[in-house]
Amino acid sequence: MLENYYDSEFELRFFEMDKWGEASATTILTLLEETAANHCLSIDHSLYYLIEKQVGWVLRAGAMEMYRYPRYKEKITIRTWLSSYSAIRGIRENIIYDEQQNIIGRAKGLWVFFDVAKRRPTQIFDAIMQRWMFCSKVCLDTDINTKIEPLHAATYCREFEVKRYDIDMNQHVNNIRYLQWVIESLPNDIFEHYSLESIDGRFVAEAHFGDTLISFTEENGRPDAFIHTVKVKGTDKVCATATTTWKKRV
Repeated sequence: MLENYYDSEFELRFFEMDKWGEASATTILTLLEETAANHCLSIDHSLYYLIEKQVGWVLRAGAMEMYRYPRYKEKITIRTWLSSYSAIRGIRENIIYDEQQNIIGRAKGLWVFFDVAKRRPTQIFDAIMQRWMFCSKVCLDTDINTKIEPLHAATYCREFEVKRYDIDMNQHVNNIRYLQWVIESLPNDIFEHYSLESIDGRFVAEAHFGDTLISFTEENGRPDAFIHTVKVKGTDKVCATATTTWKKRV
């Protein structure tokens, strides 16, 4: 039996839809992030409280599978819990339910407690460890600790300059922006006729305001699967790597 979980409920809004009337993949990632933030608030350690202490949570790796995307005004529940944690990091599990309690998606992430001033991991506060009980049940079998080898050239690529609105309170590019840049570098046929079925990503190094990034995309063994790398232009600095699979729209 699943224990020690936290639920957040959402009603999907118009601006969160894509042009097909479904929640976009970036919307789902945003709601997963909001659920994690709500969970922090529920134990009196909101992200704003943490930033006052010059610490925060940074996503280092994550995976998501979507079986279908919710539509406009549909209500969903995201159930989250910690399946394991150590002195500086924890694994967060998530299951996404529709109003009929059908599972429509799953996600997991490796979150590291981070010293914002020193730009390095730091020990999780005792008060957080004491109040965040964990449940060892996992929602995905994906091993998010494995390395995804970066691309150094690719058939598809796009350049992006990091703008002010790309930066979050931890003073680096928010992880959701990387998915947006990955999608922008896909072949147009995939974007127009397929939806994101799964993503498995690693956040390797920080990108900052003013950086120019290149998003590389290459087929990964079949026409509906891809491997991705986001690098700082003119350097060997890899910021993120990922693999994705895509499902044809019906």
